Amino acid sequence: MHQALLIPEVLLEIFSHVIEEPSVLPAGFISLSQKSLAALATTCKTFYEPAMTLLWNEMDMSESLLGCVTRLHPLMYRNGRLPVWNWAVGVRPLSVDEAHQLLRHSARIRSLIMLANRLLHLFSDIPVMLYDFPSLISLTISTRYLKFLLSNTLHRHHLATASEDLPPFVTRFAALERLSVITPDTIDAFDSTADALSRISDVVRLCKQLITLSCPLFDWAAWRYISNLSTLTRVDVGDTRTDATPPSPLERDITNFSPFSNVTALSFLLHGAAYAITVMQHSQFPSLKEFKLDVSVLSSLEAEQLFRALSKCKACETLEKIIVYSSHYDPQTNSLSVIPYLLCFTQLRTLNLACYDFCINLDDDILLEAVSAWPHMRNLEIEDLRFDYSPITFRGIFTMLSLCPQLDTLCISIDTTTVDIDPDVEPAQHTSLRILELNSPGHQIPNAEALAHVIFSCLPRIKWVQCKGRGWDEVNMHLKSLKDAALHATGAASNT
Repeated sequence: MHQALLIPEVLLEIFSHVIEEPSVLPAGFISLSQKSLAALATTCKTFYEPAMTLLWNEMDMSESLLGCVTRLHPLMYRNGRLPVWNWAVGVRPLSVDEAHQLLRHSARIRSLIMLANRLLHLFSDIPVMLYDFPSLISLTISTRYLKFLLSNTLHRHHLATASEDLPPFVTRFAALERLSVITPDTIDAFDSTADALSRISDVVRLCKQLITLSCPLFDWAAWRYISNLSTLTRVDVGDTRTDATPPSPLERDITNFSPFSNVTALSFLLHGAAYAITVMQHSQFPSLKEFKLDVSVLSSLEAEQLFRALSKCKACETLEKIIVYSSHYDPQTNSLSVIPYLLCFTQLRTLNLACYDFCINLDDDILLEAVSAWPHMRNLEIEDLRFDYSPITFRGIFTMLSLCPQLDTLCISIDTTTVDIDPDVEPAQHTSLRILELNSPGHQIPNAEALAHVIFSCLPRIKWVQCKGRGWDEVNMHLKSLKDAALHATGAASNT
């Protein structure tokens, strides 16, 4: 054996090339890379440690791992190479001895997935102290598994003062860098929303080195805790199954959280917006670059509260992307002046507002003021409740484009009843715009051929104008003809 192969770091680098790209595999399927690493581990003593380190580096607590238990293996694979889907029905839980057998290499695991809820009962008798993963830096876990990782004697007042002097189960999450908590598909999959929120909050408050956090709702004490984590850079919170109003009013001693000094990305996925609004009203994000809110319902009053809080969260010089979706349709809702709250974000590159609970006040003057404040804008998409009329004109669109030389995507409603562009005085050419979606009430566009010629001449990268409905069909037909003729002319010239 070459001397270089006796160096563990060299072997690790060589063996790392055995690992294939992640792919979706059937439950219990053993990948080719796992088989290869297992074969390397049994080759010789020199290969054993580095091969086992990589084999156990990322582990899914599902059939692929449970197959290591002698009693379970014949039950899982009795009908062939892949386990039967319902093989675990009626199977008794793992004993302590089997748990030791299952977790004997737990110290090697750096990334762990615990999502298979149909296997949950198999882990019910394992003492919490056996779930010890000292090298774990990434955990993806269902809310139903959280109770197995938290001792029943772990009280909330212990968490508030967690330190190295407390039992090991208190600090077992201290080294976690990535935590993702997933809510089961069914609403009755866990005891109650309150219990799930409590468990999630407990786990979050045990993590001392989190870089990314993705989970359903957690309580205000957990928000206060993570606001002091200097390592944290990304927070994704919520889902539409556990969402409700904020868990409780903010306690007096945590009216405002500490600044989230290094968080660059923040997103919320909720049914209603109250929880997200409360967080934003009591937080500062001086490093924030991306903000996303995806809700089912967002009233005009809530939207105003949200955008006002966003404008005051100390991110005016850093925020580059704002995405706000609301899917609920309410034809009775009033209009709202959203844009003025966003003018302070001078580094904005992406603005995507799709809000169907209200109309966004927007006309040519407001649009020009906005893009003047956003010189780096690349993606501008604004959709709202306005289906029958838009005050934005063609002249306003082309004037706006002259102020956004880097714009790649534009989606906006427009008044197509009048084409207020002089076809003999073409606007300056804009060479960056690739995607153009101009929504209109569905009226046929006058002077479609002339408008197509302006788009062809001034927006050379636009192949067709996208829209909801058929109002732009005639313009796109003329635009295609112009493109085809230009392509034919170019081909003919190259042949001469």
